[in-house]
Amino acid sequence: MDTSDPNIVFDSTGISDYYHNFHKNIVPYWHTDERGYNELMHIAEKIKKEGKGKDFDCIIGLSGGLDSSYLTYVAKEIMGIRPLLFHVDAGWNTDKAVGNIEKLCNGLGLELFTEVINWEEMKDLQVAFLKAQTPGQDGPQDIAFFSGMYKFARKHKIKYVLTGANFSTECCKEPPEWGAYPGIDKIFVMDIYNKFGKGKLKTFPILDILEYKVWYQVFLGMKVFKPLNLVPYIKKDAENLLFEKFGWEKFQHKHHESRFTRFYEDYWLPRKFGFEKRRAHFSSLILTGQMTRNEALDRISKPELDEQTLINEFEYVAHKLDLSVDELQKLFEGKNKTFKDYRNKRHIINLGGKVLTMLKLEKRLIR
Repeated sequence: MDTSDPNIVFDSTGISDYYHNFHKNIVPYWHTDERGYNELMHIAEKIKKEGKGKDFDCIIGLSGGLDSSYLTYVAKEIMGIRPLLFHVDAGWNTDKAVGNIEKLCNGLGLELFTEVINWEEMKDLQVAFLKAQTPGQDGPQDIAFFSGMYKFARKHKIKYVLTGANFSTECCKEPPEWGAYPGIDKIFVMDIYNKFGKGKLKTFPILDILEYKVWYQVFLGMKVFKPLNLVPYIKKDAENLLFEKFGWEKFQHKHHESRFTRFYEDYWLPRKFGFEKRRAHFSSLILTGQMTRNEALDRISKPELDEQTLINEFEYVAHKLDLSVDELQKLFEGKNKTFKDYRNKRHIINLGGKVLTMLKLEKRLIR
């Protein structure tokens, strides 16, 4: 991590607050040994008990990427529960992601429900976010994935949601300046859409973070668990296990299961804004002993994808969004903005983040 995170703090020896937070607030509470296993199985028994007589015990959002794929394996083969696999198709799946989902469903004998987002609305919101010129252009996809699953879970009264969020590959949280807006701020989303969108979002799912945190969790009793924090989770080992058991195929880098996210993180964000999400991804692997700092520095010195592939992806994204290459290029060259240029409730969300940190419910460093 470097000063592209404007709020980073280094001590007198050059060690950042991410490192200190990891060792102070994560390591002491992160158990993947017998303690973690016992807690995992205790949770599993609770989920099974409350799922008795129902079609499914819980729901898992499956993208075909590593975290959600390994979570699915843990849920079925280790916890012994019956998850419904839920996939949101926002129009950007890679063939490899689709193949991985199919292999896991068949190999584990689990049922999949796919929600297909209205493409015209998806496209309209994505172009609006591009025109807004903030670093968060991948927001529409994230909104669709999160909102689609949680709204489905509420509608069908599924109480338990299992998520692939974890400390092993995500202990270094990306700062909000990089476009990592903490949760779905409906005021922010709709201000951008009302300024730059063309139509109406009649079916597009948008679940505001306050509705999710207060109504869904407090009043409706929805429970969210992170099983990958309770089992040994080493990236390479998990990739090998999934390949050997199901023929699952690994990706070159995190989030590459989506063509838009791959383009956004490998081309748009670093070249337009100067932000490299790989810094946070690699820092997490360094902190958890899965990568050396020198390996990370060498890899980050060059793009994940070669130049011709990036050029091809630029053209692909433009055409899929019904933009000419020149139109997308003009958006790329436009004046950069931040979330502060639009209506939002970041102060409320930030306050909530501080409360979660104080209560030890969020152990990663929240800016």
